[in-house]
Amino acid sequence: MLRMDTSQSNSAYTINDSSVGDDDVNDIIELEEEIEKGLRPVEQNAPRQRKLTSQVWSLFRKVPGDKYPDNKPRAVCNLRRHYETCAKFKKCDLVQMMLDRSDGLSTRLPKFEAHVFCELLSCAIIIHDLPFQFVEYEGIRRIWNYLCDEVPNICRNTAKADVLKMHNREKTKIRSMLEEAPSRICLTTDLWTSITTDGYLCLTAHFIDKGWNLQKKVLNFCEMPTPHIGVALAEQILSLLCEWGIEKRIFSLTVDNASSNDVCVVMLKSQLRLRNALVCDGDFFHIRCCAYIINLIVQQGLKEIEKEIEKARESVKYVKGSQVRKRKFLECVKQVSLDDKKGLRQDVPTRWNSTFLMLDSVLYYKNAFCHLQLSDSNYKNCPSEEEWGKIEKIGKFLSMFYEITCIFSGSKYPTSNLYFPKVFVTKVALDQLLCSEDVYMKTMAQKMIEKFEKYWYDFCTILAIAVILDPRYKMAFIEFAYNKAYGQNSEELKHVRDKLFSIFGEYNLITPSSSTTSVLTQMSDVGSSAGRNDNSQSTQDHGYEFDDFDNMDCSAYVRKSELELYLDEPRIDRKIDLDILSFWKGNGFRYPNLSSMARDILSIHISTVASESAFSVGGRVLDRFRSVLKPETVQAIITTRDWKFGEIDKTCS
Repeated sequence: MLRMDTSQSNSAYTINDSSVGDDDVNDIIELEEEIEKGLRPVEQNAPRQRKLTSQVWSLFRKVPGDKYPDNKPRAVCNLRRHYETCAKFKKCDLVQMMLDRSDGLSTRLPKFEAHVFCELLSCAIIIHDLPFQFVEYEGIRRIWNYLCDEVPNICRNTAKADVLKMHNREKTKIRSMLEEAPSRICLTTDLWTSITTDGYLCLTAHFIDKGWNLQKKVLNFCEMPTPHIGVALAEQILSLLCEWGIEKRIFSLTVDNASSNDVCVVMLKSQLRLRNALVCDGDFFHIRCCAYIINLIVQQGLKEIEKEIEKARESVKYVKGSQVRKRKFLECVKQVSLDDKKGLRQDVPTRWNSTFLMLDSVLYYKNAFCHLQLSDSNYKNCPSEEEWGKIEKIGKFLSMFYEITCIFSGSKYPTSNLYFPKVFVTKVALDQLLCSEDVYMKTMAQKMIEKFEKYWYDFCTILAIAVILDPRYKMAFIEFAYNKAYGQNSEELKHVRDKLFSIFGEYNLITPSSSTTSVLTQMSDVGSSAGRNDNSQSTQDHGYEFDDFDNMDCSAYVRKSELELYLDEPRIDRKIDLDILSFWKGNGFRYPNLSSMARDILSIHISTVASESAFSVGGRVLDRFRSVLKPETVQAIITTRDWKFGEIDKTCS
């Protein structure tokens, strides 16, 4: 029995719940009979009890000895309120408690909802690259019918329609996100050819949302008919931007070095200029893919050392050629006390980063290969001691480029301030190799520096401006870098400074009144004499001198912009692991226009890897079993996967 003491009265009641049986009812009857026969004392002046008419009394009974009138409205309301909110009453029975549990112990199946089932099924198809015919598999339908008789047997067309509906819902959310984003939008784009030789254009947007989070969204994965010439690409991209309503908010477009892309950028820039939609008349609109440029530079250098690389490649192929050779090589690894878990890496000749990983693994097992040469007379490709030395130099040199490529290849996390320091280190290393006495490395560096200088001026300015917006570097690092590369007071450094103030000038036009601060730099003779007057001077004289001071020429003041104030402040310790987006979010009230400029520049993506990563998904969607999917269906699957499940791509692929 549960007892309730009502705070607003002196009465006490017990709950008549499911545990009240026939014995309890008999006790109550016997109690009433004893009172009637006089066996139990009854108050002489007790008021006559009225009949209990409220339904609440079927749940409660009065404790003997209580004097509170039962039928008062306040008592009935308190009891009804207690019953509605009492958790113990609802869980007084052990079986009922287990059935109502929501923490995994419940034995009751939740109510089946068909729309939830269809939603989960669409998610499974999108995440795991399942064919629409999957819903018609007999074995799958048997599982569903076993779990619940109410599961509908939908067809492939219904599953396809559900995926398209989900795509439309998510597209509305992305459109709202783009409209709410205060920053401009940076784009990356690339072309891909499917297994059926159909062309597809991937357009990816990079921007910083209102919460200062860097976002990456695949806007379109649409069919691109032939010919893939620059004019056609420009028209297609412009139509997609107008469809999303962002044609006047574009900051940059990152493409690779294909000649058609150069024509596309020129055409697209001219169209956006007519709409007055670009910053600095489009000076920073065209961004070349740095990952592609690094690949060209390294490939140019590797041509000079093909002999040594070919020997390392053939050594790996020899070991992996049969199980007998693998076992023999593992025996050699154990004899030279090396870890056999690292393993040998076989490269793809067209991808230099895989070549670097191959050389790194070969260098690790250098002693094992030398031992294999002694124990296996069929192994003829072991490098000589001189060639091993060259491979070590190559591996050490390529590790720098590999680190840069890893940073460039991030599809979402990197902000543009990370790039310039790494690229600058590469330029300095190449310059040093040109002065090296090692003819072998010098020859390789000469080929690489030619490619580097060809593209360096195309992206160095915007990368330099991005690193200036990093409070750990500011202008000091740019001055150090350009002085080291070009000498003191170089024209290149002046060009970067001019472009920095030029682009800030455009952002400053938005709210010029909030972007300047007056700083007194000189004092007139009148003002100085006012400070030297003694205390006996009259108040009227002081006011007269202040009027003269107030009417001084405006040349007595220097108006410092937000950019100048930011550059004048001390730099943050370079070793601090700084979240630059959090820094500008916190300093937005101090530098409103400069933070808007930082928001746009930091979202520039320096490579097309974000768009290219969608091609690997496209290859799984348009495989040889589903090559007849319509382009709009392919776009719905790939874009919805990125919008809704982009964070779990790696775990589900």
